[in-house]
Amino acid sequence: MSARPHKSHVNHERWLVSYADFITLMFAFFVVLYASATANEKKQAQVADSINAAFRALGIFPSAARKPSPNAGLAGTDKPVLPVNIVMGEDVLAPARVQDDLDRIRRELTQTLSNQVAGHTVSIQMGRDGLVISLREAGFFASGSAIPRPETLPTLRQIAASLTSSPYEIRIEGHTDNVPIHTPGFDSNWELSAARATRIARLFVDQRLISPDRISAAGYAEFHPVASNDTPEGRAENRRVDLVVLPRTKLSFAKPNPAPATGAWRKITDEP
Repeated sequence: MSARPHKSHVNHERWLVSYADFITLMFAFFVVLYASATANEKKQAQVADSINAAFRALGIFPSAARKPSPNAGLAGTDKPVLPVNIVMGEDVLAPARVQDDLDRIRRELTQTLSNQVAGHTVSIQMGRDGLVISLREAGFFASGSAIPRPETLPTLRQIAASLTSSPYEIRIEGHTDNVPIHTPGFDSNWELSAARATRIARLFVDQRLISPDRISAAGYAEFHPVASNDTPEGRAENRRVDLVVLPRTKLSFAKPNPAPATGAWRKITDEP
């Protein structure tokens, strides 16, 4: 007598295995999405606070006028987000360090050059790009000349002495009024403004006052005025050389100033 074939039992709950796998994958997917969204919020808060701290260091946004950020704390905690340090050239300097340095230089120069500031031949203030030390033409140059007056050299050395202890780059800018110039030495205000900025840069370098890799020079002619050119007083303010201390650096505090370039540049002495 032959045995009957055994019928296999049909499992009607096998779909639960696939369903459970699907639910697990969906759960993992939404966890990843939530984690990514939370990380982005943190990064955005850090970037926003870092930008605000950098602008406050430059004096662009006063600290008192800044409203509290809605993202001031980390998600789920009351701990404030600390500003990220700003990378400046080869160094990493905190915004507070930069602000303290520029404030120190401003106070030191304001006290050292109190007579020049009172006489309105020098002004010192925070500008858009950094600390601006403005040298008026009336106090430092003869009309139409790019050579500093001999009696102004001690003042220039005092300025350099305050700047040499800091690591920041210095951009020397020449500016004029809008009165055209055409002389044997200069065909336009472009040439005059650039020559004055270059002359100051050469003095700092050749006198070994400031390292040459920290200095740049530029001429802006009459196109960056600080006052109206419609009055003699305004034109006098526009004729100037600005020394802009930039809040970035390529040097460390411990690096000494190298020897100046030699060869084509002649030595600048106290005589014009």
